[in-house]
Amino acid sequence: MLSKAATPEEYIEGLPEDRKQIMSQIRKTILKNLPKGFKEGMGYGMIGYVVPHSLYPSGYHCDPKLPLPFMSLASQKNFITFYHMGLYGGAHLEWFQKEWTKHSSKKLDMGKSCVRFKKAEDVPLALIGELCAKMTPQQWIDLYEKNLKK
Repeated sequence: MLSKAATPEEYIEGLPEDRKQIMSQIRKTILKNLPKGFKEGMGYGMIGYVVPHSLYPSGYHCDPKLPLPFMSLASQKNFITFYHMGLYGGAHLEWFQKEWTKHSSKKLDMGKSCVRFKKAEDVPLALIGELCAKMTPQQWIDLYEKNLKK
C-alpha cells in the first residue's frame, strides 16, 4: 500500500490502530540510532531515510533529482517492512543474519534489502537500532558507488 502522506507523522497517523504504536516505536528507534547526515522524509509512499543532495550532489542514479535512498519503513497489507540498502549491498548482511537469532525466536523473513514482520511483537527494536547505527552517510555513499560501478 503506497501512502500519499506528505510527512512521516501523517503517514503514521493514517495507519490502522493496530499498526500505529509499533510503527512509531520503529521510527523512534531509527531516529535515535541513525548517524548524523541522513534525512528523514517520504519516498515511494513510505517513510524514508536518505543521503541529501547537500552531502551527495549526484543523487540517486535512477533519478538524480532524488536524494540517495538508504532505508525505508512501510506498513503493508500483511507485513511491516523495513528496507536497509546496506543489507542489499552486503555490508552488514552476514552480521544481521547472525544477530537475528540472538534477538528473535522467529524465522527471519527477508528479501534482498527488506525484512518483513507479521506482528508488532516480532519486531526486534534493539537489533534494528544496532543496524541503523552501523553505517554513516559516507560509508553508504562509498558502498553505493562501488556497487554502481560493477
